[in-house]
Amino acid sequence: MKILKDWTLFEKLWLVTFTLVNVYLFFAWDDTILGLITSISGMLCVVLVAKGKVSNYYFGIIQTGTYAYISYGYGLYGEVMLNALFYFPLQFVGIYLWKNHKTEHTVKGEEIQISSLTKKGWGITLSIFVVIFVLYAYLLEKLGGNVVWIDSASTTLSVIAQLLMLKRLTEQWLFWIAVNVLSIALWVKALILQDGNDVSMLVMWSAFLINSIYGYYNWSKVYKQQKGEEI
Repeated sequence: MKILKDWTLFEKLWLVTFTLVNVYLFFAWDDTILGLITSISGMLCVVLVAKGKVSNYYFGIIQTGTYAYISYGYGLYGEVMLNALFYFPLQFVGIYLWKNHKTEHTVKGEEIQISSLTKKGWGITLSIFVVIFVLYAYLLEKLGGNVVWIDSASTTLSVIAQLLMLKRLTEQWLFWIAVNVLSIALWVKALILQDGNDVSMLVMWSAFLINSIYGYYNWSKVYKQQKGEEI
């Protein structure tokens, strides 16, 4: 297929495997149609981000909208606000910004110019995280949310990761790795406490974790290659 011509064998196998797993779980665990749509669109989104493709944002529009709706049913209000009020509108911003920062010479099929966070940038980013994390946890507690500290950490890290993503910074993936680990813990607890059947959410975040590790590896490699070309 022409659309997959610049994909590695690993990326193709990963795409197919995760799709088949989600379809299987849909039938085996009597999952919801909305959960299946959310999981598959989310998977396509993050895989395309790892590939540096602008098209990731189109699937992100679908995933953020449906995921916010599912999260509301489980009382994960931090996830609801994050996706409905932050992620969803930023998909359109991302399309605009990434299209304006395309690279002339692609490396491994990526479409955008990749950057890296400075030491000063790290200091500012981590300081902002600590402040927002504590304040947001107290807000969620006042709203009567569940597992508020994990929810707050996941939400705050997600906001930072998304902003770094818009700026095309490689270090976004380190934050996504943390987000995915926390989100897995969040959904394990939510599904157990509420006897839910949206198992695809757990599978989705597990797949996101693997993809974020690969994304960091791929972007780090591409960044070095692009840097070499500039020199």
